[in-house]
Amino acid sequence: MAEAFTLPMRLAEAAIFAATQPVTARMLANLLPVDTDVDSVMSDLVTAYASRGVNIVMVGGGWQLRTAPDLAPALRKVVELPRRLPRVAMESLAIIAYHQPVTRTEIEEIRGAALSQTTLDLLLENGLITPKGRKETPGRPTLWGTTPNFLAQFGLNDLREMPKREELLIDANGPALAAPPAEADAQPQEAGQPDEAAGVEGAKPE
Repeated sequence: MAEAFTLPMRLAEAAIFAATQPVTARMLANLLPVDTDVDSVMSDLVTAYASRGVNIVMVGGGWQLRTAPDLAPALRKVVELPRRLPRVAMESLAIIAYHQPVTRTEIEEIRGAALSQTTLDLLLENGLITPKGRKETPGRPTLWGTTPNFLAQFGLNDLREMPKREELLIDANGPALAAPPAEADAQPQEAGQPDEAAGVEGAKPE
């Protein structure tokens, strides 16, 4: 199969393999020969990888190598899953995802419990949220939103692909649906990430 790969396909393949984040069409356009049809190259490359152990998929606005979904259950036996986020962090992340841009006070009002700086720092350290400016109200509080890494982590290409709110933890008008009442950050309870296979399906081949 390697002999059938054109130079643009090989360059795109190498770029996606080497990158730590999804590779966008603009990035590829700057890399590939002038006048290359990026969409055509990627369509051929995605097709070439469709039956392999790793696939090239569109997530977070770009392309990334992901373990084939049908192999993920088997790999759970040998690949260590990422550390689970505390429940309070997952609740806060879901609120931010569906209400962004949103302030810390607004997150607390929806959760019905205080939100510690430790939780915000944890989401920041994991690259899941980022400041989105300041709200033009007294004190000009920081507005928070999700990042491209959030999309990649949960296998999404666009925020519009997120499940309906009623299918997850957070209701549009109140705290957690599929969980007991929100707890204060002082005593977080562990809960699994919505797609625990993300660490497996997102694994990069060695």
